[in-house]
Amino acid sequence: MPKTPEVPLLDKASLNQLLQDRFGEGLDKLSDIPSPSLLQDADKAAARIAKAVREGERITLVGDYDVDGVTSTALTTLFFRQIPYPLEVIIPNRFTDGYGVSASVLDRVDADLVITVDNGINAFAAADICKARGIDLIITDHHTPSETLPNAFAIVDPKLPDCPYPFKEICGAQVAWLLMALVKKELGLQTDMRQYLELLALAVIADVMPLIGINRAIVQAGLKQMMRSSRPAFVIIREFLDRSTISSEDIGFQIAPRINSAGRLEDASIALELLIAEDEQQAARQFELLDQLNQIRKATEADVTEEAISRVNTDDTVIVVANEHWHEGVVGIVAARLVQRFGKPAIVLSVKDGRAKGSARSIGDVSIYELIKAQERLLEKFGGHKMAAGLSLAVEDLDAFRKAINADAKRLDPTDFYPAEDILGELKGDSIDFDLLAILERFEPYGEANPRPRFLANNADIVTIKQFGSDRSHSRISLRLSPHERRPHEFLAFRQVLDMPKDRKMSCSYTINKNEYNGKTTIQMMLERIYKDS
Repeated sequence: MPKTPEVPLLDKASLNQLLQDRFGEGLDKLSDIPSPSLLQDADKAAARIAKAVREGERITLVGDYDVDGVTSTALTTLFFRQIPYPLEVIIPNRFTDGYGVSASVLDRVDADLVITVDNGINAFAAADICKARGIDLIITDHHTPSETLPNAFAIVDPKLPDCPYPFKEICGAQVAWLLMALVKKELGLQTDMRQYLELLALAVIADVMPLIGINRAIVQAGLKQMMRSSRPAFVIIREFLDRSTISSEDIGFQIAPRINSAGRLEDASIALELLIAEDEQQAARQFELLDQLNQIRKATEADVTEEAISRVNTDDTVIVVANEHWHEGVVGIVAARLVQRFGKPAIVLSVKDGRAKGSARSIGDVSIYELIKAQERLLEKFGGHKMAAGLSLAVEDLDAFRKAINADAKRLDPTDFYPAEDILGELKGDSIDFDLLAILERFEPYGEANPRPRFLANNADIVTIKQFGSDRSHSRISLRLSPHERRPHEFLAFRQVLDMPKDRKMSCSYTINKNEYNGKTTIQMMLERIYKDS
């Protein structure tokens, strides 16, 4: 158990200033979004798409099966509907096609122009196939490119080394949206690109993009738009959430996992049909299917997590575990669970037909992508970000991979592995009220690079601890933050079964949220990490 950190005592004014300081250059507005033309190859790509539309060419869109990929596909599909222009849409199946615009996907494509969204930056074989078949390939992606690039007609990716687009950390849906804005201009359309903001917000949050700069402006506007959108998918999402306002956490913890469950367990087309549904009945049917898949996903994930924990070598710096019976669709979530439990980067792989395929998650300042890339000689495929990546390799290379990645990881600065605490300070119990909640709400949306503020309860008196939930796996703790308080504060600890310590004291970090239930709004305090006495 970690030692209690030393933090300042905060009042409302100092808290407000600390949060304001996160945005040192001020808060961006939608009008601050840089011109799409700054994206390398974007004008060239837009001109080619416009030519295909004007000349009646066959266009195929290839997406991806995660939330960003599905949303990118939905946004582009809806844009083409408004032209209107027929668009063949393919989202690869995780189990039969693998990731991205693969050879198996191209086998069923009959097109003059293929456009990718949220994938393709490493699609070397696909680019060669397209070239040989006389198909123009436009890649739109946001993932980190290799030193060499596919031989495509155009590649639009803000992470290209020579791309002048000033804001690099945008998701695949944003890249697609910016490109469609240029296509709109090329075709002289009157389409209002702001109509897609709720889709962009969904993708930005789900793909864990930093909620600063233009991303914050997009998510803020998109969350507001969700509350009034007539798009059938968001009417149903609103009904499901049943809240007066929708937060980034609502999307990240409630909606994104459901949309992701389709691609993880079945086929991402189920989620796509929700987002492009033309009536509420169809949207409701699709959402119900996603909800059922999400329940299956949670049960499957729990089983795999339990098995994975039993296989962890605790001496390793990077956890690498694999098994033939693990469901490929949940290994990424399981990797995240292992990171949370062991405080180390984790790679979880599903084995089938002699291949190990899976996902990696990182911690602190460790780039799991760079660690994996350094083992490129042992890999068949890989890609991703600093904090998350995907990879596949031959089973016979697994042990060599585990040893090599751990040897490299041991050379890193040990402090790189420390999880970011992000504790702002300690609050007096009597300062936790709706005025403080209003200060916290002023700096939403919270997420990557703008984390929800965490506070410290230091040596607080425990009044009661009770378990709740159908399996009694959650805890409700009543704490007095300072001895003179008449009324204790209630803290919730999900997936933690806590016992009363002998000294009836607790030091912990927590967040403060607004809770709405049965028309009543209350302040909810969520316990996160427990510390030993300092």
